[in-house]
Amino acid sequence: MAENITATSTARSSAVMAAGTLASRLLGVVRTALLAVAIGSTGRVTDLFSAANVLPNFIYLMVAGGVFNAVLVPQIIKASKRPDRGRDFVSRILTLSLVFLAVITLLVTLAAPLILPLVTRFDPEQLPLATTFAYWLFPQIFFYGAYAVIGQILNANARFGAYMWAPVLNNIVSIAGLLLFIAVIGREEAQGFSPENWSGTATLILAGSTTLGIAAQALILLVPLKRLGLGLRPSLKLRGAGLGQAAKVARWTIITMLVGNGSYLVYTNVATAASRARASYLAMDPPQVIAGHLNLETASMLYIIPHSVITLSVATVLFNHMSHAFAEKDLAAVRRTLSGGLRSIGVATVFAAAVLVVLAGPISMWFSGGSNASAAVQAQVLVVLAVSAPFLSATFLMNRAFYANDDAKTPLIMQLILSAFGIGLALAASMLPANRIVLGLAVAYSLGNVAAVVLSHIFLTRKLGSYGAARTVDVHLRLAVAALGSAAAGAAVLALLGGYSADGYAWQSMASSVVVIAACGLVMAAVYYVGLRLLKVRELDTFLAPLLARVRRGA
Repeated sequence: MAENITATSTARSSAVMAAGTLASRLLGVVRTALLAVAIGSTGRVTDLFSAANVLPNFIYLMVAGGVFNAVLVPQIIKASKRPDRGRDFVSRILTLSLVFLAVITLLVTLAAPLILPLVTRFDPEQLPLATTFAYWLFPQIFFYGAYAVIGQILNANARFGAYMWAPVLNNIVSIAGLLLFIAVIGREEAQGFSPENWSGTATLILAGSTTLGIAAQALILLVPLKRLGLGLRPSLKLRGAGLGQAAKVARWTIITMLVGNGSYLVYTNVATAASRARASYLAMDPPQVIAGHLNLETASMLYIIPHSVITLSVATVLFNHMSHAFAEKDLAAVRRTLSGGLRSIGVATVFAAAVLVVLAGPISMWFSGGSNASAAVQAQVLVVLAVSAPFLSATFLMNRAFYANDDAKTPLIMQLILSAFGIGLALAASMLPANRIVLGLAVAYSLGNVAAVVLSHIFLTRKLGSYGAARTVDVHLRLAVAALGSAAAGAAVLALLGGYSADGYAWQSMASSVVVIAACGLVMAAVYYVGLRLLKVRELDTFLAPLLARVRRGA
């Protein structure tokens, strides 16, 4: 009975979070499409804004993200069992976090002129505008951190929905800012933006609205935080708060995030080498469009959607379950939770990977700013990343098992190995011609995702013993067979609709791409479903159960 209650609770909580994440991701897709309309996907200003905009998140992750996202939940859960429901502990953690974030944000923002030349390869004509963007965008570091720490307090108290729905507000604000930009400043297709003709008003609208969205995302969480009724108060008294264990785990996690996100900065540095060369390629006769930093970021956003909607929603709940199981020394429950989660999320992520590979062209039409050449370049990067999407999700859930047991040292060891592997691949990609650099980085990402699963399995087996890996692999092989059949059917329909011809129907307009995506997607879903039934993949029922239950309740 208890197991059924837990399963029902997991499904319900995961469904709420998945709905919020799906809404956020869909709006994020709209925002990215509008950004391509506003400043292009392969333009001369495109990557200057893109690089400056992603740096705040990764700087935050380097200095504090691992602590907030992986370490706090087990500590808050333990503190919640105290007579004060963890009020004193949470008050001190929240106060310390916000003060630390404010100091770091101020220092990093002031240091923007020093940071940009270190982490990018922009030339002297590009750096001034990139630095101006950074002054407006680096304050996001504080709000990313505030969103994370408040969200983890809510998650630890089983209030999962607000954390996943808050990014919806961020996207709404950002979309409004982009619409204002297009109305007041114009669009790349007509203006041909460059550092020379860019205005201060354009920076204010574009970068200002982007940071405002991140701030709104964090501040809206104060409402559900207050509703917890913990009576939180600012407190800088750290002694006696029980922070010793958190500090011990945080030490390893901080190093892990420094290593992992430090390697990402190497990828950014290499990607901007392509951005630096873009002007020379556009000056060719005929002009040649090449992939740059924003193309890599856009492809990453698209291939990570299944992970964000399915895996993050499920893993957030399962992380709590594994934390409780470790606290009760019930390793069998940890193994069951991990194995079941890996098999269940695979049903969605394997199919999503097939869809992204087959429909990369029509999908990329929406992120090209109206340029078929840019769409083709974007599609190439997306295909290379999409094939490794299931490995990304599997690694994330596998690593949660370590953090659930307050073990941050093992993820550090794995991250050191993977970072060395990834940096080596990135440096190899930097030696490619400029028009192949971003594709080389995409290959490096995918190989890193595969290597991460292998490495996580080795360390998990040492820690947990047999956790059902053989069964998990068997299920994923059957999922892959069904997905290949689905991909073949989708590719056949795409061919009929002109997807493999430069002047075909699929490439005529954004509207035609929607028709193609819908037609191919429906065929692929039907073939995948039949394939899973024929291959007797029982995890399909586990995955569909909460969705079907909602439909029945609605009926």
